[in-house]
Amino acid sequence: MRIALYRTVVLLLFVGLLPMSSWGFFNLGQDYRTANRDSAGIAPDPAETPEAVVQVYSARAFNWRGIFSMHTWIATKLENAPHYMVHQVVGWRLRRNLPALSSAPDIPDRNWFGHQPAILADLRGPEATVAIDKIAEATQSYPYAERYSLWPGPNSNTFTAYVARRVPELRVALPANAVGKDFLANGNIVERAPSGTGFQVSLYGLLGFLIARDEGLEVNLFGLNFGIDPLGPALKLPFIGRFGFNRNARRLKRNEAE
Repeated sequence: MRIALYRTVVLLLFVGLLPMSSWGFFNLGQDYRTANRDSAGIAPDPAETPEAVVQVYSARAFNWRGIFSMHTWIATKLENAPHYMVHQVVGWRLRRNLPALSSAPDIPDRNWFGHQPAILADLRGPEATVAIDKIAEATQSYPYAERYSLWPGPNSNTFTAYVARRVPELRVALPANAVGKDFLANGNIVERAPSGTGFQVSLYGLLGFLIARDEGLEVNLFGLNFGIDPLGPALKLPFIGRFGFNRNARRLKRNEAE
């Protein structure tokens, strides 16, 4: 009986994920050497943008990992700087005896191995300048620079969430399917939500819940998030992420208008 139930669950997941693959949610079987890593053309050109800029990005993770999760990163540009700095955690760096955490000049809006990124937060001017200093401090204090685990963390989303909790100017609501965002640093069980508009309880990223104005309600079961955003409105589901209205996109449009 139990074996039959497990098989049914696996079959339902497989059937549900096939259309997601065909719709381009993720690309299986890609070669990282040929996958698209060009700019998506959505970051401001430093040559035409003297003001400071901070942007938080997300994109489907590479290859089969994209079935389950997103990859997130932070890009910063100081006032009058000629380039961006990209802050992110990448697991393969450990295989080259490098820290998983990287802060280096780079293209801020690279396609993540064939997946186009989306902007989660966008700060400009003096507010961005203040945030950049705090991002630098949070990056220096991140306790897992030499560690990486796909599940339940610490991983790239653990890092982005860690920084977001310490930089309230970002006010970023990470995707529900950003596995690892609920892995709290230093064994903490209670923390601020990444958006800074609520709180969360999490046991090593495996079990917990989050309640916040910007994220809504999320329940974490073994690293998979289920929830609802009543102000969206939207459902939050494993693999899919947000299903419904995108409050973050509307907020970014308002910022651009201002």
